[in-house]
Amino acid sequence: MAGDQAVQRSLEKAWPADLPAHDERELLTAGRALLRADATGVGRAQWPGLFPDAGQALAPAFSTARFRVQAAIARRDGSPGKAVVHLVWAGTDRGGTFTDLRITDWHFERTTSQRGASTWTPQPRT
Repeated sequence: MAGDQAVQRSLEKAWPADLPAHDERELLTAGRALLRADATGVGRAQWPGLFPDAGQALAPAFSTARFRVQAAIARRDGSPGKAVVHLVWAGTDRGGTFTDLRITDWHFERTTSQRGASTWTPQPRT
């Protein structure tokens, strides 16, 4: 959608890229999945530390059919081992009200396994 492209360009202009492309892709994929899980309930079990109620019945706040990410960027968050994913999204809530240009941020920290593999781990909201 043309409006989504304009929002994406605005985000990119406001926050110039500062992460390697492969890190940005990994973070964007995770950020979108976290947002979907948070808003619609779909996929919450994947992150039990962030969504401890994932095994319980959940009435999602937003419809999965009427939910979309309008724009997203991933950038450093103060140090090379921290990042934030800025997401702008739209959705229809349980009452049928559609809203767009909602903003959500997910923070990540780089962690390294005992075998030396590095990954981005989402941080709980405070």
